[in-house]
Amino acid sequence: MALKIAALGGHVIIWDINEGNLGKVADEIRESKGMVSTYMCDVSDRAAIHATAETVKNDVGKIDILINNAGIVSGKPLLECTDSQIEKCIDVNVMAHFWTTRAFLPDMIEADSGHIVTIASSAGIVGVSRLVDYCTSKFANFGFDESIRAESKKYGWNVQTTVVCPYFINTGMFKGVKSRIPILLSLLDENKVTDKIVRAVSKNKRRVILPLLVYSIWLLRLLPVSVFDAVATLLGVNESMETFTGRQ
Repeated sequence: MALKIAALGGHVIIWDINEGNLGKVADEIRESKGMVSTYMCDVSDRAAIHATAETVKNDVGKIDILINNAGIVSGKPLLECTDSQIEKCIDVNVMAHFWTTRAFLPDMIEADSGHIVTIASSAGIVGVSRLVDYCTSKFANFGFDESIRAESKKYGWNVQTTVVCPYFINTGMFKGVKSRIPILLSLLDENKVTDKIVRAVSKNKRRVILPLLVYSIWLLRLLPVSVFDAVATLLGVNESMETFTGRQ
């Protein structure tokens, strides 16, 4: 997303806890004559978010588009997760959205222009075995986006919102995940997903759901729970994480 937005002429501001990754992406953007600023920030730390946001405002000015993309996953059954793993998942995947939005939304309201992009997941629409903490965080993301959109309309803010709910993407975060019926549900290509996200933001599209089959989840919820669960089992949803390895 950073590379594509920079290529469109945007001044990209990237936060990351990993200095090496920051430098790598910044170099790629600069090599293609793009504009980029980077900041080290642990988004599980509320104080660090607020401090970094103030630095960005002083260095760069108003933020036009906020993309909340940071995320982590343990991939373990609930009882095998440590307390700290669960807390970290919620802090990074959920609470960071609150603190970044509270930091930058007031300036968007004052400028009468802005866009908040929430990277959720199809796991924010349907629960998945071995993803209790992750699914909980992504369900929260979906509700966060919907509520911010409602407040924007109610109070007359000219602030757009986009929520992104993709199936597993081949970034390495979900390495090892298997799909029982690949023709219906297969790992998504990160470049194709990125193209759709950037296009959706440019057109103020409210939702990006990938693949289209994920939309059927809302219809399936009209059925009895036993039928809903049976369909999820048939599609292999609750077996997909059994071979998960993730990033090492």
